[in-house]
Amino acid sequence: MATKPFLHPAPQYKTLETFWDDEDDAPGPRCAHTLTAVAATKTHGPRLILFGGATAIEGGNSSVPGIRLAGVTNTVHSYDVLTRKWTRLKPAGEPPSPRAAHAAAAVGTMVVFQGGIGPAGHSTDDLYVLDMTNDKYKWHRVVVQGEGPGPRYGHAMDLVSQRYLVTVTGNDGKRALSDAWALDTAQKPYVWQRLNPDGDRPSARMYASGSARSDGMFLLCGGRDTLGAPLGDAYGLLMHRNGQWEWTLAPGVAPSPRYQHAAVFVGARLHVSGGVLRGGRMIDAEATVAVLDTAAGVWLDRNGQVTSARGSKGQIDQDPSFELMRRCRHGAASVGIRIYVHGGLRGDVLLDDFLVAENSTFQSDISSPLLASGGTQQSSTPRFSYAARPPSGSEPALSLAEGLRLDENSLEKLTEASAAEAEAASSVWRAAQLGSTSLDEEPSASDASSPTVEATSDGPETEGDVRLHPRAVVVAKETVGSLGGMVRQLSLDQFQNESRRMVPMNNSDVPQPTKKFTRQKSPQGLHKKVISALLRPRNWKPPGNRKFFLDSYEVGELCYAAEQIFMHEQTVLQLKAPIKVFGDLHGQFGDLMRLFDEYGFPSTAGDITYIDYLFLGDYVDRGQHSLETITLLLALKIEYPENVHLIRGNHEAADINALFGFRLECIERMGESDGIWAWTRFNQLFNHLPLAALIENKIICMHGGIGRSISTVDQIEKIERPITMDAGSLVLMDLLWSDPTENDSIEGLRPNARGPGLVTFGPDRVTEFCKRNKLQLIIRAHECVMDGFERFAQGQLITLFSATNYCGTANNAGAILVVGRGLVIVPKLIHPLPPPILSPENSPEHSGDDAWMQELNIQRPPTPTRGRPQPDFDRSSLAYI
Repeated sequence: MATKPFLHPAPQYKTLETFWDDEDDAPGPRCAHTLTAVAATKTHGPRLILFGGATAIEGGNSSVPGIRLAGVTNTVHSYDVLTRKWTRLKPAGEPPSPRAAHAAAAVGTMVVFQGGIGPAGHSTDDLYVLDMTNDKYKWHRVVVQGEGPGPRYGHAMDLVSQRYLVTVTGNDGKRALSDAWALDTAQKPYVWQRLNPDGDRPSARMYASGSARSDGMFLLCGGRDTLGAPLGDAYGLLMHRNGQWEWTLAPGVAPSPRYQHAAVFVGARLHVSGGVLRGGRMIDAEATVAVLDTAAGVWLDRNGQVTSARGSKGQIDQDPSFELMRRCRHGAASVGIRIYVHGGLRGDVLLDDFLVAENSTFQSDISSPLLASGGTQQSSTPRFSYAARPPSGSEPALSLAEGLRLDENSLEKLTEASAAEAEAASSVWRAAQLGSTSLDEEPSASDASSPTVEATSDGPETEGDVRLHPRAVVVAKETVGSLGGMVRQLSLDQFQNESRRMVPMNNSDVPQPTKKFTRQKSPQGLHKKVISALLRPRNWKPPGNRKFFLDSYEVGELCYAAEQIFMHEQTVLQLKAPIKVFGDLHGQFGDLMRLFDEYGFPSTAGDITYIDYLFLGDYVDRGQHSLETITLLLALKIEYPENVHLIRGNHEAADINALFGFRLECIERMGESDGIWAWTRFNQLFNHLPLAALIENKIICMHGGIGRSISTVDQIEKIERPITMDAGSLVLMDLLWSDPTENDSIEGLRPNARGPGLVTFGPDRVTEFCKRNKLQLIIRAHECVMDGFERFAQGQLITLFSATNYCGTANNAGAILVVGRGLVIVPKLIHPLPPPILSPENSPEHSGDDAWMQELNIQRPPTPTRGRPQPDFDRSSLAYI
């Protein structure tokens, strides 16, 4: 059946050869077990953890249902994705009882298990944690207060939004269940909360599958109802910003109802495999594998889009891959864009094979490139590390090892390890590109197009070319119940506004190896106070009375601690991928929180262990919350000096931010005396900020551009800091103020509408600069662009802008760029909040107490979108500049 070109059919599974040292290391035949993907660490690549299950069956045959599982076990086996090697783990501590039909979920370097059924009947509903921190494997039992889900089996569980452990449905020994429970891993004491979601609720069922999408949606698929009938529906469970949960019926027609199947997400695509029909009859033919594309709202099988249930044909299709997938009660997990399947049951035969398939790269989580082909060596020790780069200096970075020490009865700081989702996981998986085997002897098309990754992260640069991924991640304006309403992946060709750049009129009269350092201590943990108060991606609200929570003394101490770090940094930072790059924020703190909420935030409870952060300047002015924006970024710099990086923008200058809001905000929110003192101290700090950054020696990041004067990176490196704008050279002026020309057809140098003495530079200048400096890309900020990012010079330059609806009038999207280990760059967008929810409670950037900033923006408005008539301002006026 024909399908739309961007809807790739379900993949084909193939057998993958694996290795082990001793027979005891091999998991062997089993079913009703769990297979859970665990993120890479400093010493290990990504792993799959196999636990429990039944290793034998009793009675019955392929034509008689109701066989009994036997040989139920509690053994643990680890599969190294890079070396393709199985190892049996023997953790310390009291293990869970032998069990099958249980549920498991990964939380960073830990795996949580719950429920199931064993030789003695139902297992307890206690949570057991397999802690693999520092390769010291240990079991912990977590005590949870109050009522919980109770003993059950055949249920589904996963970690949602990097925080909530959600378990749904199952069987308590008496009946199939339809309830849903959540445990907030960030709140102690730990308590199960019975959810009362809005929306269309799924019926009671057991043996359904459950998997969480990286953006925070839990998807329940299929199952067996109270009458024993297989179900073909799917429901999404998501939590709104107000804390209310909602069930939503997924669109599309499933190829077949099923239960005892497996399902895992890769990006927005849920990969479903195997399962049985009523009476235990195996699903066969093309229905054995299916994909629910939650972004497009359609089901697909091997033939393409499904428009009607096809069911089982009663005979086996000639395609041997269909026969390979005839199984139930198997385990499945995903790493990058690959889906792994182990074991299961086919009739009365236990399986011990290990299968793998590739999701289409264009429909996967677009920040997770293909795991490239590697050798078949059986070495048990990889030669290189995979996760965060080792911290520099005598003070170690906050690590999972420090954050996850648990006693026998506690899940202390569980969320500090939950960075394995979303951005963290997809960035880490790129390190697996060398070690994983390909599916065929010959490279696949996706293999051929994937960049080669350096085998070690210690080298000076990463092999392979920088490239922009063909699809961008876009967060919808607000979830309104549609299953695909949270995150979509769009082809870059669909960005109609990308070429429409807005030039803000915010000018005035404008004229070696990295040193190692320890974290600077702020008085009594001042920076931690700031982080605790402000780093609240999901629930930050602006202060009701607009009074800033720090006094001038605390501002001074915070600036001093950060300044000591900046003084020891190079003028041009030398950075490694993976890294997230942010454009102009302009005091729109609510947008910063939205970006953190949607795409990960710099904390051990977020993804700082796995990915760095780079901010390109213009932290203040124009917006309502410049104080929150700059103080949080400084506090994060103090807390993570090797992972959070700030460079200077043109608004980090006293003569500019005195005119465009920051000075006024300091006075208005801190009082005249304290406000002026704090504003002065911030600007002293700004003079110490680095001016540019190199990523893997292939991408240069700056605020403005190369203008007329910058031909080499050395020119930037030679600028001595601290430096004020009025004492700066032409190089500094171009670096912070210049812009690209309107489009690729305008070459050379042109006057800049921002003001006299400023220029725009053409694509020929970009090509020349990159060639001379052996660079492949320039990432810069400084200009409002409608889609949050814009390509120039045939993709050799990208303009990035992270604040939405700039000055309350532009209606532009905000974006960040995620630079992966393979130097694949993924744009990730947020749209402006829609008018119905623009309130002081829900939209910090548009609170009612903003008359002073609105008046300032009216007096000095930004230029209209390119292509619209320009206002007839006096070229020497502040409004024009």
